[in-house]
Amino acid sequence: MARGPAGSAGHPYPGPPRHPRPGLPGRPGGGHRRRDRRGRGLRGPLYPASLPAARTRAERFDQLVLEALEPIEQRWHTELTQLDVAVDDVPEVNVTSPEDLMWGSDVVEDGNVPLARLVPAGVDRRGLPTRARIVLYRRPLEARARDGNDLADLVHDVLVEQVATYLGLDPDVVEGE
Repeated sequence: MARGPAGSAGHPYPGPPRHPRPGLPGRPGGGHRRRDRRGRGLRGPLYPASLPAARTRAERFDQLVLEALEPIEQRWHTELTQLDVAVDDVPEVNVTSPEDLMWGSDVVEDGNVPLARLVPAGVDRRGLPTRARIVLYRRPLEARARDGNDLADLVHDVLVEQVATYLGLDPDVVEGE
């Protein structure tokens, strides 16, 4: 057995490895490559990031909301300058008993499950003014849609209803019917 320098008695391989593994950061061969486990090829993204298939469900939902909001915003642009639209995955519920759960008129619900909420303008904890905000809940909306077209229609209808509540108008007026 070969012996290395003092302090490494019994260690058979003194010094740096003879053949460093390529592709690891900070090693010769550079770059970041993923391991080839069990001979199935290098791991990596299934689709390039530039293709729509590479987007997550949340990213696709955000895009759907923007597309549904566009015609409403074009028609009511001046009235909606102080309104924000946000997306949350699920609503925050602080009540543990379903019997105690009550939603206000600012919530669009389906079977006691909130789909969206209109948060009025106000003041935050630090005393700073906040803008009015429509919050859409992604997961409850996705769960109620049969397919992508149904989801797009549902998101549009919920947005129209919430914008109508914000403006104090009938939803048919907001939609332009």
